Amino acid sequence: MLLKAKPAIKYIIIKNAFKNSIYNTQFVLVCLSSFLFSASFNMLIPELPSYLSSLGGGEYKGLIIALFTLTAGISRPFSGILTDKIGRVPVMAIGSLVCFFCGFLYPVLTSVSGFLFLRLMHGFSTGFKPTATSAYVADLVPQNRWGEAMGIHGLCFSTGMAIGPAIGSTITQYYSINVLFYCSSVFALLSILILFKMKESLASKQTFKFEFLKIAKSELINKQVLPVLWVSILSYMSFGALVTLVPDWGGHLGLKNKGIFFMVFTIASLLIRFLAGRVSDKYGRTPVLKVSLVLLTISFICIGFAQTGFMLMVGAVLYGAATGMFSPAISAWTIDLSDADKRGRSVATMYIGLEVGIGLGALLAGWFYQDVIFRVKYIFYGSAIVNVLALLYLLIYLRKNGSGLRATGNGLGAQGLD
Repeated sequence: MLLKAKPAIKYIIIKNAFKNSIYNTQFVLVCLSSFLFSASFNMLIPELPSYLSSLGGGEYKGLIIALFTLTAGISRPFSGILTDKIGRVPVMAIGSLVCFFCGFLYPVLTSVSGFLFLRLMHGFSTGFKPTATSAYVADLVPQNRWGEAMGIHGLCFSTGMAIGPAIGSTITQYYSINVLFYCSSVFALLSILILFKMKESLASKQTFKFEFLKIAKSELINKQVLPVLWVSILSYMSFGALVTLVPDWGGHLGLKNKGIFFMVFTIASLLIRFLAGRVSDKYGRTPVLKVSLVLLTISFICIGFAQTGFMLMVGAVLYGAATGMFSPAISAWTIDLSDADKRGRSVATMYIGLEVGIGLGALLAGWFYQDVIFRVKYIFYGSAIVNVLALLYLLIYLRKNGSGLRATGNGLGAQGLD
C-alpha cells in the first residue's frame, strides 16, 4: 500500500512513523547508560556477603542490602522533586557519580563499620538515577507505547543485572575483590559519559535552589500511585531476601560461580520483558501484574524446595519470567496513574516502595538466617506467602476501584481511571 501511495503521502506516512517510533538516538543512549549503571553496582552483589565475612562482619549480611536500600528510599522524594524541577539528565548524573566514587572507596574503608557506611552511601545512586531515567523514558515515548518502552529499557537494565554479577564473580576469582571495586567505578564512569550526549527532556527546567530540598510531608509520596506503592513493598520484600541469601544458598547446593543464579534469572527476564510490555499496552497493566505475582509465588516455593543446583536454576528461570512481566507493568502503571507534571514524584513513590520492600526483606532475612543454612528454605517459603499478600491486595484494590486499566491519553492521570 505504501508503494502505491503518492510521494507526498509517502513522506507523511514515513515522517509519522519516525515521529511515533521509540527507537531514536536519545532512547538508545538512556538504555545504554542504564545498562552500564546497572552492571556497575550489581557486579558487587554476589561477592559482598563473603567479603563482609572476611572483614569479621558475617552477622551483618542482612545489612548489605538493607543499608543500600535505606538511603535509596530516603533519597527518592528528593530525586523525584529534583527530576521535576532541574531536569532528568542532571539527576541521572548524580546517581552515576555516587557509584563512581564508592567503587574507589571500598578498598580504602576495610573495617566492618567502614564497609557498612559505604553501603549506606552507595544507596544514593539508585535513589537518583532510576527515578530520573523512568521519567525521561516517559517523556520520550508516546503514551500508548509506555509498556513496550519500559520493557525495552528494563531489558537493558536487566542485562546489566545479568552480566554484572557473572563478571564480578569472574574478576574476583581470577584477580581480587579490589579489582572488582575498581571495575565497578569504570562502568559507572562510562554511564556518566553517555549522559553528555543526551538532550534534556524537561521543558520547564529550573536552576537548582536549596529550597527544592525542603519537602513537605504531602510531597514525600504521590497519593495518585498509592496502590503501586503497596504492591511494590510487598512484592519486592522477596527480592531483598533473594539477593541476601542466594549466594550462600547456591554455594550450599554446589554452585561455584555465585553470580550464575543472577545471570540465569535475568536472561529469563530479558526473554519476556519486551513481549510483556506490549501485552500490558494492549490488555492493561493489572492482568499482567496478577500473572506475574502468581509466578513469583511459585518461583520462591521452587527455590526453597531446591536440593540441587539444577532445581535452583529452574527457580531462577521462573523468577526471571515473573520479574520480566512485573517490572515493566508496574512502571507503566505508575505513569498511567500519574499526572504529567508529577511523573518524577510518581516514579519516586514507586521506587520508595521498591526500596522499602527490598530493605525489609533483606533485613528480616538476615536477622532470621544468622548463617544457619537450613533456615534459608523457610525464608523463601515465607517470601512466597508475602507475594500472595501482594496479589490479594491488588485484587481487593481492583474490586473497590474498578479495573485499573491504563490511561487513554487524556492526561487525566488517576482521575481519568476511576
